[in-house]
Amino acid sequence: MNDIGAFLLWCVFPYLALGSFIFGTIIRFTWFRGGITAKSSELLEKKQLMIGSILFHVGIIFVFFGHVVGVLIPKAFTDWLGIPNEVYHIGALVMGGLAGFMALAGMLLLTHRRFANKRVFSASSFSDLVVNLSLLIIIILGLTASLVEGPLHPEFNYRLNLSVWARQLFYFRPDFHLMLQVPIVFRIHVICGLLIFAFFPYTRLIHALTLPWQYIFRRPIVYRRKPSIRGDQNR
Repeated sequence: MNDIGAFLLWCVFPYLALGSFIFGTIIRFTWFRGGITAKSSELLEKKQLMIGSILFHVGIIFVFFGHVVGVLIPKAFTDWLGIPNEVYHIGALVMGGLAGFMALAGMLLLTHRRFANKRVFSASSFSDLVVNLSLLIIIILGLTASLVEGPLHPEFNYRLNLSVWARQLFYFRPDFHLMLQVPIVFRIHVICGLLIFAFFPYTRLIHALTLPWQYIFRRPIVYRRKPSIRGDQNR
């Protein structure tokens, strides 16, 4: 890949994906809020949905926060804490692997359910099918990058290039040369993640942003016992 292509891919495309995410989210919540729904197909099939959904959501939450920690915490900080690089990587590999396989198991169940169950398949939109396959692919790529590609390149340390590049995006000075040092599976995984991020607001995934946060921050509701009829009569 020449420098121009690398610059467009690693210095321009991430911001285009972010712009698409922000623009699409504003449009959906402003003019198409009524269409934001998980569109549950529980009535069509329940068992696989329940098991797959729990596995996927629990796994993907841990995967997400694992990615956040891996990107935001620089190597210098863990070195300052006295955490050896080998210990950090083993911990990340074990915990990330468990969370990744949990998300993969859930996504396999949900994908099999959507494609193999005729009733669920007929009720699915083209977007639903694409989202299912896209999430499955990106999870497989992530596990492959961590468990296969990483050991094949023992000299590679994502905290010295990939994580640095990701942090540089926050202050608008990404260095595409850093991503050219990253093994190919990791790069494909990042590109797929950016694509899902870009199309997030235009799919059913948007329902993840509709969590009822107001229930967490609202003032407590005080319930008062209703006076008994006998008590009313004695007054």
